[in-house]
Amino acid sequence: MSMERKKSYIIEALRKNGCRITSQRQLLIDIILQDECSCCKEIYYRASKTDSSIGMATVYRLVKTLEETGMIQRKNMYRIDCEALASGA
Repeated sequence: MSMERKKSYIIEALRKNGCRITSQRQLLIDIILQDECSCCKEIYYRASKTDSSIGMATVYRLVKTLEETGMIQRKNMYRIDCEALASGA
């Protein structure tokens, strides 16, 4: 699945769960999709280079939402797994 398709899939799933899709959330999704991040702080530091107004709480809330909806799995790194979600895993 292409990066843009994964992003569209994630955004649509978040909207179905009642989440607003802000520019900050889109930036965080892009960062998570581009790189394997080991923790929320790493995601935050990468995001703050692009948007200095982004808060650590925003990162934690989005990661928690992605975990609760099954779109992200945390083991040693954060990875978005659209294939598993699409197959119903």
